[in-house]
Amino acid sequence: MKLTTLTIAISTILAVQPLWAEEETELSTITVEGTKLSDVSGEEVKSADLAEALTKKVPSISIVRRSGIANDIILRGQKKDNINILIDNAKVHGACPNRMDPPTSHVLTNNIEGIEITEGPYDVENFGTLSGAVKITTKEPEKGFGGEINLNVGSWGYRKGALSLHGGTDKVRALVSVSAETSEQYEDGDGNNFAEQIENYVGNSTSKENYKEEYRDMDAYDKRTFMGKVFVDFTEDQELGLSYTANRSDDVLYPSSKMDALYDDSDIINVDYKIRNLGEYSKQLDVQYYLSKVEHPMSTFYRVSSTNPMNPTTPNSDNEVISKLTTRAEGVKVKNTVGLSDTTDLKIGADFSKRNWDGDYEIKGMMSKYDGIVSIDDVDTTNSAVFAEVEQNYDNFNLRVGARYDDTTIEPTGTVGQQSNEYRSLGGFIFGTYQANGSTKLFGGVGRASRVPDARELYFRNMRGVELGTPTLDQTTNTEIDFGVESNFESLTLKAKLFHSWLTDYIYFNSSNPKNKFENIDATIYGLDIGGSYFATDDLYLDFGLAYQRGKKDEPLTGQTDKDLAEIPPMKVNLALNYEYMPNSSARMEVIYADDWDDFDADNGEQKLDSYTVVNLKVNHELTKSIELTAGVDNVFDKTYAVSNTYNDLILLTDGLTDEVILMNEPGRYFYLNGTYKF
Repeated sequence: MKLTTLTIAISTILAVQPLWAEEETELSTITVEGTKLSDVSGEEVKSADLAEALTKKVPSISIVRRSGIANDIILRGQKKDNINILIDNAKVHGACPNRMDPPTSHVLTNNIEGIEITEGPYDVENFGTLSGAVKITTKEPEKGFGGEINLNVGSWGYRKGALSLHGGTDKVRALVSVSAETSEQYEDGDGNNFAEQIENYVGNSTSKENYKEEYRDMDAYDKRTFMGKVFVDFTEDQELGLSYTANRSDDVLYPSSKMDALYDDSDIINVDYKIRNLGEYSKQLDVQYYLSKVEHPMSTFYRVSSTNPMNPTTPNSDNEVISKLTTRAEGVKVKNTVGLSDTTDLKIGADFSKRNWDGDYEIKGMMSKYDGIVSIDDVDTTNSAVFAEVEQNYDNFNLRVGARYDDTTIEPTGTVGQQSNEYRSLGGFIFGTYQANGSTKLFGGVGRASRVPDARELYFRNMRGVELGTPTLDQTTNTEIDFGVESNFESLTLKAKLFHSWLTDYIYFNSSNPKNKFENIDATIYGLDIGGSYFATDDLYLDFGLAYQRGKKDEPLTGQTDKDLAEIPPMKVNLALNYEYMPNSSARMEVIYADDWDDFDADNGEQKLDSYTVVNLKVNHELTKSIELTAGVDNVFDKTYAVSNTYNDLILLTDGLTDEVILMNEPGRYFYLNGTYKF
């Protein structure tokens, strides 16, 4: 049992938000203490992949490329459980220990209304907001009757159709949204699809990591979704919201991994009840229940490795390996807001959640002696917490102070007999915003938050039964200072932010260990964001954003010498020139630049990556009040480049000779066309 005490020093947050996120309604707004993106469903029409949309819009977010869909994100040098991803305030986890189905893959851009991104530990309402949070809000039903039809086509056989209907009265409103989407394997700038990228890397066409001949040209994925919502207003001050979301993805190819997903199925249920104006001690009472479930079997079925070398033609899968995993998260949150005065609000609440994670292997043929080995032994992570936040408004100053206390138990409930763990933590923040004058605002804060290890980091076993997890891990604690300034001039708006994060007992992967590969280290991450907009005319303006981070271990890992922290992307710049040539119609030229990946953890599998510059074009044209067309070209100059590195925390393909890990290239030149009909 461990007690972590809150230690708050003071500081300041530098919030840098690309002002283009404010000036145009693309991908919500993102907040740094709140960057926000709006109208995601209307603007992000290229595909359903939220990760790809975010990396184009937010300089501090980078993509971790795994496939044509279902990619992961890094937010300001942090990934996985170090950032908190919520869908309508519900916790959604991926089932795959190799991050094939990250939380962002369980919601589609066509269902998203807005996104708020909190950078730093400035959220006490939700469990596990260590270094940032991505809060996704989906569409809500409206009164009256209406709907929207979207048809989308693109390069490499991309096809998508989506339909949403809404209707209702003052008392009851409902929404239904369905979509279907499929694509062939994309090609990189050299014209290589997934199968060819693997063959070029391993150096021959017979390697066991290659796709079998009959699957070399199969589609990259097939995805279908459903979302239904019902809102009921019992009185003017009482509202009940019910929602259900289903995602069904089949045959998702992950060329840089050793396996592909046979399917990814997820279900999310959300119940939200609000009561306003209950009396002197309740301005608003919120009660939420959520349940999310994910099922993810991954397999070598499509790879040469599943073929019996003594019988290479038939049957297809004599030596197939399947890793079957499921996860389930369930939670209840009660929050009460009290108006202490006209300028002061107090939020107090309790938060309860339980996550189960379970997995095992099904192995055929020569390796069948390992069949049935448990990978994650039915692990329950149970959290109970209380939190409070006070917001005080003065004439030109806003102050927020929050605190949260967590009690967490992690227990394997299966048959392997691994140890249980208990964690306690006290965290909180102080954050202030000062309006210095009519054009300049200063803001900053200091915060402290913790996150517990997950079941993979504690208990995971490979298919040979070797324990790769480390059951004795401590929880990670982040103490962070942020400082920022925002200024508005006649034709220029500018934001800048600095941060420094001290990570204690940071959970890190050590390739040098033969087992128990995760360990606790101390590390620091610091950086800056700059963003804004310049208006040449009312119709022509430039959006810009820059993000830079560095990360260092305090000491090298056992048996290693490299002090660079893994997964810290290099400097990234986003530029976009926008021209609104008529009402509700616009053209956009976007340039994304990233520097060389020079500072990387070579001891743990990362590689030097070259810099890249990519140009994207898009035109959105309103034909009538009901019909819109969007056409675009991404990677106009057909560049071949990779954006995500090869930290050994993920199990990726190697070339079989030097054990160098495969780099997965980004898509080459991509054309797309979307038509929207609203009624």
